[in-house]
Amino acid sequence: MVLASKSVARRAVLEGAGVPFEAVGSGVDEDVAKAELLAKRATPRQVAEALAEEKALAVSVGRPDLVLGADQTLEFQGQLFDKAETIDAARERLKTLRGKPHMLHSAVVVAERGAVVWRETQSATLRMRDFSDTFLEAYLSAEGEAALGSVGCYRLESQGVQLFSKIEGDYFTILGLPLMGLLDLLRRRGILTP
Repeated sequence: MVLASKSVARRAVLEGAGVPFEAVGSGVDEDVAKAELLAKRATPRQVAEALAEEKALAVSVGRPDLVLGADQTLEFQGQLFDKAETIDAARERLKTLRGKPHMLHSAVVVAERGAVVWRETQSATLRMRDFSDTFLEAYLSAEGEAALGSVGCYRLESQGVQLFSKIEGDYFTILGLPLMGLLDLLRRRGILTP
């Protein structure tokens, strides 16, 4: 199987699950694709689905392997958020999300020889607690540049879990790669032992 992504988090999820794969960059210009989708009034969930499909299809053309494309978007009050580019922007993002719920939409698409053969999208709702500014500064100091690696400026598998008061949804969805359905597909296709 080929993972059409260089995402460290997605690679770690697949490695942890014992899935054999090769990681290849998709070459998709996500900023351009996202702008086009938003111009067509796509929802944050639809953006994740379309980008996952575009990545899978881009890599699968001319390859005999199954190719996995994935994308995750953060929706807050109906709006799509992009990754923060600086620690100051991360600070403002976390202040905006503080005390409120947001949604993560994680889409997975598997393509083979330029055609989609399987897809799944899962969503999770996360509510940040009303943390203090003192906690926020300590968190950003501890996380540093790692806070810029995800759209929500947190890693649930790290200290980011302390930002939350309630989480509803699958853990792997929050990490950006819904896994259970994908594992079933890989067993059916003989990539994993049934």
